[in-house]
Amino acid sequence: MQRWRGLEDVPGDWGRSVVTIGSYDGVHRGHQLIMGRAVQRARELGLPSVVVTFDPHPSEVVRPGSHPPLLSAHHRRAELVAELDVDALLILPFTSEFSRLTPSEFIRTVLVDGLHAKLVVEGPNFRFGHKAAGDVDFLSALGLKYDYELEVVDLFVRGTAGAGEPFSSSLTRRLIAEGDVAGAAEVLGRPHRVEGVVVRGAQRGRELGFPTANVETLPHTAIPADGVYAGWLHVEGEAMPAAISVGTNPTFDGTARTVEAYAIDRVGLDLYGLHVAVDFLAYLRGMERFDTVEALLERMAVDVKRARELVDAADTPHS
Repeated sequence: MQRWRGLEDVPGDWGRSVVTIGSYDGVHRGHQLIMGRAVQRARELGLPSVVVTFDPHPSEVVRPGSHPPLLSAHHRRAELVAELDVDALLILPFTSEFSRLTPSEFIRTVLVDGLHAKLVVEGPNFRFGHKAAGDVDFLSALGLKYDYELEVVDLFVRGTAGAGEPFSSSLTRRLIAEGDVAGAAEVLGRPHRVEGVVVRGAQRGRELGFPTANVETLPHTAIPADGVYAGWLHVEGEAMPAAISVGTNPTFDGTARTVEAYAIDRVGLDLYGLHVAVDFLAYLRGMERFDTVEALLERMAVDVKRARELVDAADTPHS
């Protein structure tokens, strides 16, 4: 898959293409439907498929400080898009100037002059242009002028997550914030992932016999609710079963909120400075304050046993 950063990276001899545009944070199952349809139609037309997304999230430019928690880092989003057999990913820098493009200017700049769109595939709620004034009806109408067609795909997949609410990035964020990582995985089609570099913490886990990787997460990451989880710690291509703690370590009067992963049954790991990923499979319990270290250790042993059982019964996600 070709990856472009800005319209200036699009090859000068780029011909007609099939395009879909969106924030596509998380690349959840609804997003996968749209991208999958774009790829299918591109194959039928003998044209390349292009996914267009933005950096930073448009809301951070339009309403500074309102950046939603991110479901996927940009490099991870690119990996997920590539898995759908998309031919090219265009990440558009979302600047104040870009945000002021009218819907007509947006279409001409991105779809017509930039990507020479023959077909545009979108969800029914797609909005674009200054103050999100453009919609699919406007997009379709200008297709007559600029010689492209529009296909609208219903992305509202439903399941048990969120009591049957249509799958969306906002639903996924809410489920994660509530600690319902199983529900989030249903929407995403895979476990929710948090990434970052392993940094030195209080090293209390090592002293207690449960050495953990203290993950310094990327900015704006969607982090699950405080609690203990089962999942995987991904290190250099290997997925290790893990018990994961999210919170402030109340037993030790902690104040900083951390994500720590204990690689089950692994000894002597030195992960400091490495970029790792943590996948959340299941919620085990809420964060608790224990009266004694011994009580904490007893509960941690139970947590690790349960995490091992759940991970062993699940399909291991790829790194």
